[in-house]
Amino acid sequence: MTLNGWLQIAVFMALILLLAKPMGSYLTLVFERRKTYLDPVLGPCERLLYRLTRVRPDEEMRWSEYAVAMLVFSAATMLLTYVVERLQAHLPFNPQHLANVEPALALNTAISFTTNTNWQAYVPETTMSYLTEMLGLATHNFWSAAVGLALAVAFVRGIARREKTTLGNFWVDLTRGILWVLLPISFVFALALVSQGVIQNFKPYDTVKLVEPQTVTGADGKTTTVTTQTIAQGPVASQEAIKMLGTNGGGFFNTNSAHPFENPTPLSNFLQLLSIFLIPAGLAITLGQMVGSPRHGWAVLAAMVVLWFAGTLTTYWAESHGNPMMHNVDTRALLTQAGGNMEGKEVRFGIANSALFATVTTDASCGAVNSMHDSFTPLGGMVPMTNILLGEIVFGGVGAGLYGMLVFVVMAVFIAGLMVGRTPEYLGKKIEAYDVQMAMLYLLIFPLLILGFSAVTVLMPNLGLASLANHGPHGLSEILYAYTSATGNNGSAFAGSNWNTHWYNYSLALAMFFGRFLMIVPMLAIAGNLAGKKIVPASAGTFPVTTPLFTVLLTAVILIVGALTFFPVLSLGPVLEHLLLRAGHLF
Repeated sequence: MTLNGWLQIAVFMALILLLAKPMGSYLTLVFERRKTYLDPVLGPCERLLYRLTRVRPDEEMRWSEYAVAMLVFSAATMLLTYVVERLQAHLPFNPQHLANVEPALALNTAISFTTNTNWQAYVPETTMSYLTEMLGLATHNFWSAAVGLALAVAFVRGIARREKTTLGNFWVDLTRGILWVLLPISFVFALALVSQGVIQNFKPYDTVKLVEPQTVTGADGKTTTVTTQTIAQGPVASQEAIKMLGTNGGGFFNTNSAHPFENPTPLSNFLQLLSIFLIPAGLAITLGQMVGSPRHGWAVLAAMVVLWFAGTLTTYWAESHGNPMMHNVDTRALLTQAGGNMEGKEVRFGIANSALFATVTTDASCGAVNSMHDSFTPLGGMVPMTNILLGEIVFGGVGAGLYGMLVFVVMAVFIAGLMVGRTPEYLGKKIEAYDVQMAMLYLLIFPLLILGFSAVTVLMPNLGLASLANHGPHGLSEILYAYTSATGNNGSAFAGSNWNTHWYNYSLALAMFFGRFLMIVPMLAIAGNLAGKKIVPASAGTFPVTTPLFTVLLTAVILIVGALTFFPVLSLGPVLEHLLLRAGHLF
């Protein structure tokens, strides 16, 4: 660990905290339908869309209607992406003449992008045409992020309103999220990326002659000499901007943000990091403003920052110390890995920015990577996995992070009420049995999907284990990370295995689908129930949700409920791998 590395990490978080309030205030204006500077341009576009789609913007929805509208929209857009993938060989903007995507992979990808997961069990530059990337995938980056924004705002309205039966209008929230938030910021961000060298074109791929021909040995044992290389092109900057801002993560190239055409400079890397946390941090401030308690928003944001820092510190420490075998406890060797563990990392970013990127992208359900998590040390790789296992609420995905965090807030307030022996209250509203039941349903779905699919997979040697490149505890970590990433709608992976098989395509698709939509229903049910409640005057026994004590309690509940649930399987995976390496054992 170096002073320079810590300074870069400190500057990053300082800028996030500096931008949180203006971003949050802007989001409040947008979703409370107050005046903004963009209204003269976007207002007519919004009204035209409502006329064409026959949406009545002043007609509000109950929580169940809101959920149905969201599900219908998601199903329709998922079908569109699936059709585009299956027909891409017959559609324009396919200069490489790529074939149609096979059914299992097409379904997996359509569900992946619909759920904001962006899991990619394929090599993008050899599988998806330019049209599929733009019409099928990049558009979903806007839609899925806007859906998350709408759901978070609906939850906040449920907290803020009193004796109401509605949470707003899904179609209005969706439209305003795209037009006022995602599109304008993405446009500016894409131009900034182009200025750094991120490409944006429709050119066919280039074939260039290698300066040094390479000899390659194939699986059949035959050797060939490679003298040329194909360099992929495409409309990258436009997709890269919304990929990061919408916490989607699906890369235009297989190596994602480690590719020089997606992330060419340290400045582009820093801008991508900022864009991942920008909206999630702002939403915490929006929460405080919309419920009339700005300090509550800052208290929630503080819990996010504490958990983010703990993850960053652990990852940076583990990667800086290098391979645990260099500290063999049997021989008491005093060796150190010079420069730390650089395996799987880009030299232009180094360990500090790789550790920061890995922590940020898994805190925020983004899934973009500028280094390969599979090549991290066991403890370094455990942190990104644990970030997702917490429920993707440490900043979290656009919208999804906030409503996931608010479920934990409900649980924290309930536990605080039990401690003092009185009915728990949250911002003047009593937390009752129904709210806790829905919160527990939300929290139990997550481990059930992750542990259930992982357990079934490890019991099927021909389907689940045959694709693994590693065995032992690291192989378990690869499987656990895959289902964690899918259920948490993150999309990153321990990329040492072949996930493009029928079993993984279908099982991961189910994990992504239920991990997104099955958890939304109880969340909206809580919001709808809170909206109908009266405000109870604060008393001496009311637990304040604006203090450092609340931040500590919330952080503790997240760690106890989130992390300890998965402690046994983490012990058998990354923890055991670390101990075995320390003892000098390979597997």
